[in-house]
Amino acid sequence: MKRILMIEDDKGIVELVRYALEKEAFEVAAALDGLSGLARVKQQTPDLLMLDLMLPKLSGLEICRQIRSDRKLRRLPILILSVRGHEADRVTALELGADDYVTKPFSPRELVARVKALLRRSELLSEDEKPIKVGPLAVDPVAHTVTRAGKPLSLSALEFRLLHFLASHPNRVFSRDQLLDAVWGIAAQPRSVDACIRRLRTRIENDPARPAYLQTIRGAGYKFVIPRR
Repeated sequence: MKRILMIEDDKGIVELVRYALEKEAFEVAAALDGLSGLARVKQQTPDLLMLDLMLPKLSGLEICRQIRSDRKLRRLPILILSVRGHEADRVTALELGADDYVTKPFSPRELVARVKALLRRSELLSEDEKPIKVGPLAVDPVAHTVTRAGKPLSLSALEFRLLHFLASHPNRVFSRDQLLDAVWGIAAQPRSVDACIRRLRTRIENDPARPAYLQTIRGAGYKFVIPRR
């Protein structure tokens, strides 16, 4: 039985979500403030964390930040459940390490579907844990790190997911919409993909203006290229 921890201060929402998930054979626990919730995550890591952003004592964004900085918790799936529905809020949460974002009010059936999809995606990722090495680049999905010529690169959680996804499918072209669906998992603007690609190029390319790895295919999208020696 998969264990889900909710960190949510609205008891009504806790009971609504608990009812919907327990009907699908999930085990659900809850914490009503950020500090106690983070402590529970560290004491007994759940299979998935469902997290509000506006919490007493410790915000949801800070919880995301602390979880993703902890090597043992970096791969914990995090689903944000928040009343804040602006694209900027969603993108900020993803940048800090959230995997999905659902806006209140929500459909319990859709929420259950998103939980199942996120757990499936997490299981698929765990099946392919080998580092990807291309020239001086090394992308390690277990350590959640990227190095270039042995030196660690500072990437956000979202940047890491995008690079890992593209590097896992070398020489295959993905449209912006396909990348939004596979990496962002939320409704976002195509420009979000373009901005993330630009940031990645400044970190991994010798010449970001003439990228060797992250190449643009005009009218189609982007692909990760393994340069010829």
